[in-house]
Order: sequence, then structure tokens, then C-alpha cells
Amino acid sequence: MKPTRILPLALTLGLCAVALAAAPTVDGKELYSAKCASCHGADGSKTIMSKPVKGLKAADFTKMMLGYKAKTYGGTKKATMETQAGNLSEDEIKALAAYVAKL
Repeated sequence: MKPTRILPLALTLGLCAVALAAAPTVDGKELYSAKCASCHGADGSKTIMSKPVKGLKAADFTKMMLGYKAKTYGGTKKATMETQAGNLSEDEIKALAAYVAKL
């Protein structure tokens, strides 16, 4: 590789590393505790006010949440979930999905 190509490549890689290090990470457990646990329970199995989320695969959870966000999915608690999902970023939904899949 020519020396003139190494410097731009090194700068690009360095900037990418800085951007990744500065990017905030989303804690699915923390987010679940703050946004979901009151209705779905700490372990995701609560059924009195809502459907349980325990046992859902990450892909299924993500599909549901994106559907609520787009207002194309839902049952009797649709309005509540549309509001909740509508306030979440895609990164937050991914973090929640990963956490819920471990419940």
C-alpha cells in the first residue's frame, strides 16, 4: 500500500473508533425496568393488565414493537403500546428485544 493511502485510512479508522466509543449504548434491562416492568412484570410473566412478554424471541418482540410504532399491530391494549413503542428508538427496541429474549 502506498504511504499516501495509509494516512487517510488510518484517520478514517481512528475517527470510526472514536465515534463508536462515544456512541451511547442502550441497556435493555434498565430500559425494561423503567418502561415495561410495571405492566409486564419484572420477569415478563405478568398477565393481569397485559400479555406476558416472557418467552418471546427477539425477532418476534421486535416485529411487534415496530408494528405498534407503525400503528399496524395490536389488540385491546393497542393505544397504550402504540404510545410506548412510539417513544422508543430502533436501538432501544433492539436492546429491549435482546433483554426480553433472555427472560
